[in-house]
Amino acid sequence: MPHDHHHIDPDTGDRRVAVAVAVNLLLTFAQIVGGVISGSLALIADAIHNFSDAISLIIALVARRVARRPQDEVMTFGYGRAEVVAALVNYTTLFVIAFYLIAEAVMRMLDPPGVDGWIVVIIAGIALAVDAVTAALTYAMSKDSLNIRAAFLHNVADALGSVAVIFAGTLILLYDWRLIDPLVTLGIALYILWHAGREVLPVIRILMLGSPDAPQLSDVREQVNAQAGVEDAHHMHLWQIDEHRTAFEAHLVVKDGADFADVTERVKAMLAQRFNIFHATLELETSASGCADIAPDHADAT
Repeated sequence: MPHDHHHIDPDTGDRRVAVAVAVNLLLTFAQIVGGVISGSLALIADAIHNFSDAISLIIALVARRVARRPQDEVMTFGYGRAEVVAALVNYTTLFVIAFYLIAEAVMRMLDPPGVDGWIVVIIAGIALAVDAVTAALTYAMSKDSLNIRAAFLHNVADALGSVAVIFAGTLILLYDWRLIDPLVTLGIALYILWHAGREVLPVIRILMLGSPDAPQLSDVREQVNAQAGVEDAHHMHLWQIDEHRTAFEAHLVVKDGADFADVTERVKAMLAQRFNIFHATLELETSASGCADIAPDHADAT
């Protein structure tokens, strides 16, 4: 995960997201009306995608507020994963929408209806402008939030979709090529699938307690074993508490005569300075005492 975060005041960020939600809902309404009047499925497809973005921004806004709650006796790690859960909900919804659009596009390919090209071009042009405004509102925040980053990328995708719809409307005006409308719809749907499929993977990794892209567990293991007084490290786990916090735990076998407190302090300092890991749980053992675990953990990294 990147460490060069661009922090924005939480209240300011919330206001930006709220404005982005409002303009996207207005755009969705205009696109649906224009799509129904003109008969353009591509315009309605773009409207549905915009509506999904508005909903995702609403979910992100709620998740941002929940994530700022302090830890308590129920959520001892805090509520930071609220944004990760929200992201999973958003991407799942995008998958459903994309498959629906594919089905509708295929049906219209079999019987392409008439489409009013002028309405399509005008509404899609307005959509392109609104997408640009929304992207500008969320760009800076996207550098520090998985949820907002997804929303920003969705708006970029929407802008590209609007360009595609304008292209389709122009071809309908020039050549009355009605088949282009469902073809563009299919293209938008496939792009949504590709985009959502790529972005959902890190979300699933966090929820599955997977290790982050960086640091690698092998690198952490090497540095821990290199510390003075450490004879061996096992029972090692590296996972993400949320998008920005990584946790680590391990059993350390210390050499005879080594000071337990000194070893613990040096290993934790190394983890913080070298790998930006500030949540580390270390259990120290000796070769004579053996591992304190009674039952073997088949999921352990050795």
